[in-house]
Amino acid sequence: MFTGIITGVGRIVAVHALGSSSTHGKRLSIETPAGYLDDVGLGDSIALNGACMTATQLDPAASRFTVEVSAESLDKTAGLTDTGPINLEKALRTNDRLGGHLVSGHVDGIGQVTHFAQVGESWELRVLAPATLGRYLAYKGSITINGVSLTVNRIADQAAGCEMSMNLIPHTVTHTALGSLRTGARVNLEIDLIARYVERMLSAPVAQPKPAPD
Repeated sequence: MFTGIITGVGRIVAVHALGSSSTHGKRLSIETPAGYLDDVGLGDSIALNGACMTATQLDPAASRFTVEVSAESLDKTAGLTDTGPINLEKALRTNDRLGGHLVSGHVDGIGQVTHFAQVGESWELRVLAPATLGRYLAYKGSITINGVSLTVNRIADQAAGCEMSMNLIPHTVTHTALGSLRTGARVNLEIDLIARYVERMLSAPVAQPKPAPD
């Protein structure tokens, strides 16, 4: 589990194919801030732009670690096939503060940035989510975008999907990789975990009690 509070901005410095066909995944080499890996062990979970991955190789001295991403994960996520900045979050410990909201590290869909511009001292970010995720988005609800826990300020249902608007304070723009987003960029989305369970409870068929035997 994660919280959507980014603990470091890294950089994918190398991408290697694990095979020769589209059924094979990729091996990513990621550079981290100095000291970031000091408390990370082999096999630990680290979220990359909101997608939970396993550290398969560690080189703390060089501030680098490696993950292997399956073809299925690559197909269902964005931003894991090219070099560049990436949001990092280590897995939540049971005694950690829950600074954002409960995040599983499982990407529910890919959104597209429709607008990103400064407004006063902050930035407005608008993202078009797939229509299938629209039911989980609500005013003042939580959404995870590229691993960052954000609050939805507005939603607008459209034929192409559901556009949501978020406000990013300068700290978020400076201390996450969201500051490098541009209009048209694809981003990873994870809906609020509570909304997922509420939708299931409301849509699941209710089992009828069996009649008592005579």
